[in-house]
Amino acid sequence: MTDDRRTGSGTTGGVGVADTAAAPGMSRFDAIYDRPDPRAYFRALGPLGYRTPGHAQRVFRRLRTALSPGTSEPLTVLDLCCSYGINAALLNHEVTLDELYRRYTSREAAAMTGDQLASWDREFFGARRRRDHVRVIGLDRAPRAVAYGRAVGLLAEGFAEDLEVAPPSPELCEAVRDVRLITVTGGAGFLSRRTFRPLLCAARGPVWVAAFVLRTSSYEDIADCLAAFGLATERSGTTFPQRRFTDDAERRYAVDTVTAAGLDPSGKEGAGSFHTVLHLSRPTSDVVMIPLDTLVP
Repeated sequence: MTDDRRTGSGTTGGVGVADTAAAPGMSRFDAIYDRPDPRAYFRALGPLGYRTPGHAQRVFRRLRTALSPGTSEPLTVLDLCCSYGINAALLNHEVTLDELYRRYTSREAAAMTGDQLASWDREFFGARRRRDHVRVIGLDRAPRAVAYGRAVGLLAEGFAEDLEVAPPSPELCEAVRDVRLITVTGGAGFLSRRTFRPLLCAARGPVWVAAFVLRTSSYEDIADCLAAFGLATERSGTTFPQRRFTDDAERRYAVDTVTAAGLDPSGKEGAGSFHTVLHLSRPTSDVVMIPLDTLVP
């Protein structure tokens, strides 16, 4: 980790551990964690059908609307394990995950230098910016990934910090003061209350936390932490396919793990893919006023 843990557009970009980190029993994708741009990320995950950011796009847009009805002030969102700013791209722009896969695996993208790709992305996302865009702050332990998101305009601010091993910088604490929504689409199984507690302490107002969590992981520690801040955690009744298994070893690991947790792998892990569950944590008053089934497509 560098001394300056907040990265800016003047640094190089890369990919973080956000959506590709591996637990014991899962395949590793270390080679794409810290590249100068997103191309390797999409080349590696495309063949496996990685879908979580696409599912999250629909949910997060509904959460945005619920949190900021009729206001002209942009909502501030903190995306944990943000990697290149992929969630920010999908939330704030007229683009789909499939389009991003095609874009970054195209011959045109392959022929570009890193600087050319960044310039191409700035123009692309600038032309597709939604009028109801939100202000996204990115947090990931991979500095080059965060920097790329900043460089192409996806992240308003970006911090390369790992709160599991060190407290947040004063700059990060200041940046999250106005955060209303914290999002996670990958890496929740590698986070704990050590990450969430200082962020919620720094936030000035009530915060919603939306996390897509693999069924092979436990969210209990985080939910207990959030409860101490008055946030009640609900789980979606449906699951969301994450990606296909890379081999039989991953399949056995997933099936055995969810079975041991008392879950049924039939039609999910048993059918060849990891599945996630949305965990949404909110103040109790919001749980009563806005039912979960109105927020999850």
